[in-house]
Amino acid sequence: MESQSHSMITRPSSLSQEDDDAFLGFVDYAISILSSSSSSSDVDGDDSGGRGGDPTPPPPWSWVTSRILKSCVAYSSGVTAAILLSDLFQAWNEQHTYMTSKKKLELMNLLNTRQRRTRLPNTVTIDSIYEKNFLSLDSVLEVVVIDTFLLPGTNIYMLSLGDMWSSCTIDLYLHRRFYDYVGEHGILKKGREIFLTGCCLRSATEGSGHPRLLPTEYLIVLLDEDKDEDAMLLGAQFCTYSFSSISLEEAKNGASYSFYARIRSIESLEPFRSIQRKQISLVDNDDAKIKFLLWGEQVLVANLLSVGSMLALDRPFIANIVDSDNEASQELCLEYGSATQIYLVPVIQHEEQVILTSTQMRSQGSRLLRVSNESQGLNASQVTLPRDSLGSIDFSKYPFRTYVIDLRDKMTGVSLYVTVTNICRHEKMLDTVFCVAIEDLTGVAVAKLHFVESWSLGRVGVGHTVYISGLTCSMTSEKLLEVSWFEKESGTSLVNLSCLPALLTSSCLQKIVYLSDVSNLTNTTHICHVHIEQIEHHNVQLLHVPCGCFAKERSDGLVECSFCQCDCNSRCMYSFQLHVTIADESGKVLAWCIGQTAAELLQISPDEFLVLPEDEQAMYLYSLQNEKFKVSLVNSKRHSVGSLASSQENLPEWEITRAQKCE
Repeated sequence: MESQSHSMITRPSSLSQEDDDAFLGFVDYAISILSSSSSSSDVDGDDSGGRGGDPTPPPPWSWVTSRILKSCVAYSSGVTAAILLSDLFQAWNEQHTYMTSKKKLELMNLLNTRQRRTRLPNTVTIDSIYEKNFLSLDSVLEVVVIDTFLLPGTNIYMLSLGDMWSSCTIDLYLHRRFYDYVGEHGILKKGREIFLTGCCLRSATEGSGHPRLLPTEYLIVLLDEDKDEDAMLLGAQFCTYSFSSISLEEAKNGASYSFYARIRSIESLEPFRSIQRKQISLVDNDDAKIKFLLWGEQVLVANLLSVGSMLALDRPFIANIVDSDNEASQELCLEYGSATQIYLVPVIQHEEQVILTSTQMRSQGSRLLRVSNESQGLNASQVTLPRDSLGSIDFSKYPFRTYVIDLRDKMTGVSLYVTVTNICRHEKMLDTVFCVAIEDLTGVAVAKLHFVESWSLGRVGVGHTVYISGLTCSMTSEKLLEVSWFEKESGTSLVNLSCLPALLTSSCLQKIVYLSDVSNLTNTTHICHVHIEQIEHHNVQLLHVPCGCFAKERSDGLVECSFCQCDCNSRCMYSFQLHVTIADESGKVLAWCIGQTAAELLQISPDEFLVLPEDEQAMYLYSLQNEKFKVSLVNSKRHSVGSLASSQENLPEWEITRAQKCE
């Protein structure tokens, strides 16, 4: 397994074999419906981006797949095509609701020099605030000042704010630390872009009539180096000092500094005396480096920053870095003080034209390629994607499905729909890392899954169909491709479709097959109508709940999970393991199952079963013969090697991953 962990094996694809996957079929159907709807509204001259505007591009394949799975998790008792399409339409419209033409043109005129940049991860729209009547503290608003005014009869300044995605505006009570920014010579004028976080919402009352944002200290003004006014501000105020010119003694005597530097990294630090901390690494034009630390509630400021952006930092607090609870080091750092003001020149989002591979050209219909061509002004054989300063291309908005054979160096935000062929823990790494071999009809790759503490994805086994998003590809020093996934990164998820209850309970996502056909179908989870012919074997064992694998008691009395390779006394429960012969009119199959699935088949809990006398247990098992179920069935012996596979050596070839009793 470890010899494969940096490599990928590919083979010629036969994409037509996936025609029997009803879930993939529904994803393609949903994309075609959403694309047709978007094209129709463009042709009809809709106010929100119709005639004269850019046509709405088709939704990315990964976005549609993720939204469908999100609905499936929310509606575990079953979803219909109407429910899924309704959820998709609502979510897609929330992302692509533009202002009415008049308001949109007004805002576009205010931002006529605005350059493309990456939207921040926690960004919410003004329209969504009104719809939900809620705003979380860590939400980000990327807004433009529409107006600045005093509340009548007071000295309280208000900002009227709009954004590029909303039809509404919202008013903000300006925090008094920014009052120097307003007025005739202030920087907060009509058309100025700002970032906000740490906002609280004051809901509408009979007196005010509409919601407003309460004051927040965490406001950052955006600057544009190409504008004379902003260039003069940067030159006059932020180009005097470099980090190497800092004197702690002078700072203690009242000297103030202003710096202009690029953000190299943003990372979380271990809490200090239970206080949260974030560290922003900065480098100035002289290549001098320093750390800018955020403490407690200040960590919200990091939501407004992005790697590669230029930070103009006015009057930061100068301090020594605290290494431990007891002492400080001699290394200087910057902190967010009571007089600190922050300006930001955001990193410009570069783009790169990506040529579609032959796999994608074969797998996509001509209609999707035509819509992509019309929306992007490109040939049908290429799409344009964001590229960061290091040359990595973000595939999270890629319009088509990505296959294993398409993986290349410097790809981020990749999503794959694959079958698991093996899982094992990477023993040579100090962190919690699992190597997962994944396969589709184009090839096999090994992804390294990095967890914050331990495995947290529930049961995932050999043969299971999974959707995994947020993959990153890079080249090792040995020139081998490495595929990685980091649990704590935004946009990462892993959903096990084989164990998803909604896959069984939703007819629009399934295609019923006969047992005689399952051996001829590859890379899929099979849905079958069966009856129990005989319970061949049963026992009750300890199950490690977080991973769904069996645990064993060691000689020292501790319980250890063979999969996670950790002590798990406090997170175990007793569970059935069954070997059962299932049958339909076409044939029969010997299969195994554990956990909740086994309990569904037996229709009794392990505790209730164990209290029965032995003869009553036998009678109970006999009474289950001919009980009818709809089951999810996977092949658990596909090329399986390694720790998980070895624990399943004595099990039948087929696993029942989910079961639903038929009335």
